[in-house]
Amino acid sequence: MAKVELLLPAMGEGVIEATITKWLVNEGDMIEEDDSIVEVATDKVDSEVPSPWNGKVEKLLLKEGDTPKIGEPLAIILTEVEEGGESLTIEAQEKVEKEVQRIKEDIEKSVKEKEEIDTVPKDMKSRTPGGKFLSPLVRSIAAKEGISHSELDEIRGTGSDGRITKDDLLLFISKGKVVPETVAPEPGTEEKEITATVTEKPKPVTPVSAGDEIIEMDRMRKLIAEHMVRSKQTSPHVTSFIEADVTNLVTWRNKVKDPFFAREKEKITFTPVFIEAAAMALKDFPMINVSVEGNNIIRKKKINIGMATALPNGNLIVPVIKDADEKSLLGMVKSVNDLANRARNNKLQPDEIVGGTFTITNFGTFQNITGTPIINQPEAAILGVGAIRKKPSVIETSLGDAIAIRHLMILSLSYDHRVIDGALGGMFLKRVAEYLEDFDMERTV
Repeated sequence: MAKVELLLPAMGEGVIEATITKWLVNEGDMIEEDDSIVEVATDKVDSEVPSPWNGKVEKLLLKEGDTPKIGEPLAIILTEVEEGGESLTIEAQEKVEKEVQRIKEDIEKSVKEKEEIDTVPKDMKSRTPGGKFLSPLVRSIAAKEGISHSELDEIRGTGSDGRITKDDLLLFISKGKVVPETVAPEPGTEEKEITATVTEKPKPVTPVSAGDEIIEMDRMRKLIAEHMVRSKQTSPHVTSFIEADVTNLVTWRNKVKDPFFAREKEKITFTPVFIEAAAMALKDFPMINVSVEGNNIIRKKKINIGMATALPNGNLIVPVIKDADEKSLLGMVKSVNDLANRARNNKLQPDEIVGGTFTITNFGTFQNITGTPIINQPEAAILGVGAIRKKPSVIETSLGDAIAIRHLMILSLSYDHRVIDGALGGMFLKRVAEYLEDFDMERTV
């Protein structure tokens, strides 16, 4: 047996540390390659760290609640070796080298940033009044430059969930901070700075009665709450609605779902078709697939669609289907099922919930007919799909109008009115509805 260190692997862009939430093994346990060793949490996602080797857990180096940096050892593993050997097998050595190489850049970045971070003043809090998280490095730079929390709140962060990065702060400094307005001095007096006294309104006190239960938000719920508040504070939301007749789509699914399950051992839902229709509409209207950065509009080249997924604990996560416009319908079905299943079983990788350019949320899962979703920042729009219901509808025929039972649903689009006007939002939503209404009932999958 040979001893190797299990290191905390790279956890996604911009993540330099993670919190150990639960050990899944004990010292002395025998493990196999790809067995999950520990659950960790970052500000982006909860995930599990697998073992790259077969072997035995000799020692757990950290406790639950500890926050190691990327590349820091988590545990000592006694690995299996070739018969009669005293060192790692060639295969194990290659795994070690590959793992080390994979996190080398993250380690170097973490060390470099750690060296740059001076002692942050105690009064420099880790969050701004508006709820923006400030890393130690950002706080250190802000303290050196004399940038207040209120000024930091005005900076548009480009990191995950709007987090202010080092580059964002340096760009803000390079453009020059907004200085207090001054007035011309009266004769014989010195120039005076205009100041305004801001009196904070006391927060309303929520009455608590006997028998009420106080439940503290868990870590993920706090992140969701901050993300939702930040979105409403950032984007002026407008929501448009349209009703779509999806009778063709429902008929097609009823025809193919059983043969598809028999062949693929997977269910086929409406979600992949909704995502496909949205991806096609985004190609038709690329100014929906944008983000806002200050006075600039960033039109995204890739179409990466997030799908809001409810978790068993009631929380929400948004795995992202990358390059959705390039997938076949079969590929879309498999991607949707895979991401949804792994999301509900806490198996997502950090890079699978970042990089989205547009989001879809399905109210119909809970038989809700419609809703007004909140934009998933830094995106500019989100599509809500309601329940499909049988309703009487007027249809046009060669013999005149007639009333028939049709499958109808309501689509809603919330969009950032800073960059998307009602005409553009309405045309995009109409195009999504058209793709769904004109679905080919003879299509194969």
